[in-house]
Amino acid sequence: MTSISQEQLQSRTLSERAILVACHLPGSRHDPRDPLGELRLLAETAGATVVGEAMQSRRAPEPGTYIGTGKLEELKRLAGELEASLVIFDNDLSPSQIRNIEKIVGVKIIDRSELILDIFAGRATTAAARLQVELAQLEYTYPRLRAMWSHLGQITGGAPLGIGTRGPGETQIETDRRLVQRRKSVLKARLAEVLARRVREVAHRRSEHRTVCLVGYTNAGKSTLFNALTGPSGGGGAYADDRLFATLTTRTRRWPLGNGQEALLSDTVGFVRDLPHHLIASFRATLEEAIHADLLLIVIDVADPMAAVQYEIVRETLNDLLRPDSRRRAARIADESSNGEWVEEEVESPPPAIDPHLPRHILVLNKVDRLEDETELAVWHQRDASAIAISAKSGRGLDDLRRAVQERLMGEIVEIEFTAPYSAAKAIAYAESRGEVVQRDYAEGGVRLRLRIGESHLDRLRSMGLAV
Repeated sequence: MTSISQEQLQSRTLSERAILVACHLPGSRHDPRDPLGELRLLAETAGATVVGEAMQSRRAPEPGTYIGTGKLEELKRLAGELEASLVIFDNDLSPSQIRNIEKIVGVKIIDRSELILDIFAGRATTAAARLQVELAQLEYTYPRLRAMWSHLGQITGGAPLGIGTRGPGETQIETDRRLVQRRKSVLKARLAEVLARRVREVAHRRSEHRTVCLVGYTNAGKSTLFNALTGPSGGGGAYADDRLFATLTTRTRRWPLGNGQEALLSDTVGFVRDLPHHLIASFRATLEEAIHADLLLIVIDVADPMAAVQYEIVRETLNDLLRPDSRRRAARIADESSNGEWVEEEVESPPPAIDPHLPRHILVLNKVDRLEDETELAVWHQRDASAIAISAKSGRGLDDLRRAVQERLMGEIVEIEFTAPYSAAKAIAYAESRGEVVQRDYAEGGVRLRLRIGESHLDRLRSMGLAV
C-alpha cells in the first residue's frame, strides 16, 4: 500500500460555484495581466469552482458595500445567471459590509482573509498548526459576532432594541463572546507552551549546529528545494506540490555542505499578499526557526511575472514578523496567575535574525529552467549581486548555493594544526564535527589534529581552551 503523508491528507469540501470580485484601489499590488489570478488559485485551492469574475476600480471603497451600487446589481444578476452560491472578494471587508452585500446579492459573501483562513484550516495537520489556525479564526470571528447574530437582534413584532427590550439575539451575542474569549484564552495558553518549547528546541539546535531557514512566497518551490538539498542523506520528506500553501509545518533536516561541514535546514510556511495579520501572529511559533536562523534563504520564483512584487511582500512580511518594537521582545507566556492570558515579559533572547534591510540572507532565484530569456537574471543581479540562480527541480546551481552558504556560515576554510589533551573531549568532538580531519595522531599527551575548518569556528575552539 502506498504511504501517504499527513500533509497530503486534505479535508474534503463540497465544491461551491464561486464568483470572484476585486475592487482595485490606488496602490493595489495585483498582476495587471491577470488581476484575479492569485485569488483564483486561492479559491481553487479551497475547493471552489470559479464560474465568474467581476472587477471595479475606485479611488476609495464605498463605506457600506465596498463596491458601487451599479456593480452590486451586476453581481446579483451574474450570480443568478451562473447559479453561483458564493462570492469571494479579493479585499478585506468589514462585518457590516459583508451583511449589506449579502442582502443585495442574495448569496454567501466571504473576503480574502476568510478564504485564506479556510485554506489553512484544511491544511493544518499538526497539533500546533491546528491551534494556530483556530486562534486566528477566532480572532477574525470575534468582531463579527454582532453581524452574525443581527437576524436575532429584534424581539418579536420587530420592535427596535432598547433598555428592557433585549431579545434572544442580544443574549446570544454576549454568550458567544464569552465562549470565544474563553476559548481564545485556552488556545493562547497552549500556544504559549508550544512557543516556549520551540524556543528551547531552536536554542538547543543553534548551540549545536549552524541553522539555515528557507522563506519565501508560497509556491516558490521551497519544499522542492528543501528535498533536493537534504535528501536522501538528510532525510528530505517535505511535501511538495505545485499549489498554494502545500505545507504549513516547519520541517528541519541535516544539510551536508561538503568538506565535512553541515547545517540544519528548515522549510517554513509560504507567504502571500495581504496575509491576515491574525494568521501571522498566530504562526509566530511555527516561524521561530526563521526568527533565530543563522542565515535565511529567500526563495523567489524568478519565472513568475510578479516575482519583484512577491519579493517585496516577503521582505515586508518578515520585517512585520521580526521587527522588535523595543529591546523588550514580546514573549508570549502563559502565566497561571493571569488565568491563561498572554503577558509581556522581559526575556533574554538572541537578536532577531533580520532587520528592515534583511542582513544575513541569500536571495535564491528559483525556477530558472522556466525562463524564456535568462537576460532577466541580470536585472536581479543588479538588485542583489550575490543572488544565486538555481533550479530545484533540475539541480542546476545547487552546488553554487551550497558553497555560498558554507562561505557565509563558516567563513573562509583554513587549515589548522593543534594538540588537545584527552580531557578536552568536548572540544575535540566539536572540532572534528565542524571540520574535515586531514590527519589525526594519538600521543601520550593528547590528540594531534590537522583539519580544514571554517574561520567562524576558531573563536569557539579558543573559548574551549584549544590553542588554535
